[in-house]
Amino acid sequence: MSDAPEPGLVAGECPAGHLSYPPHRRCPDCGRPREGTVDLAEHTAEVVTWTTVHATPPGVRSPNRLAIVVFEVDGRTVRALGGTTDEVAIGDTVRPVYVEELRDPEAGVRHPDSQAWDGYRFEPVDTPG
Repeated sequence: MSDAPEPGLVAGECPAGHLSYPPHRRCPDCGRPREGTVDLAEHTAEVVTWTTVHATPPGVRSPNRLAIVVFEVDGRTVRALGGTTDEVAIGDTVRPVYVEELRDPEAGVRHPDSQAWDGYRFEPVDTPG
């Protein structure tokens, strides 16, 4: 475990207030230059859909659960795709959790030091039922 701070799950924000994930230099909605960012890691999201992948690339866990989630930030929405830490269902609330190693760096064709292997997965939030 490194002492480096966790990176954020960053969405881009344009002057018109549109959010995009991943962040783009120009807003996909209006074409204006990105003005700022919003850290989605500080927010929860709702599962829109999910799937389980059984034929994964080398070094990726199998089965690998993936979900498309929608974040609502100050009345604006932005979607993201990512792995989950556990089974999820449509409508579940999830939170991003930082993972230092999303895949085994030794299993790829690239040198392990040539890229980052960290990122976020979505973890179900226990909600009173």
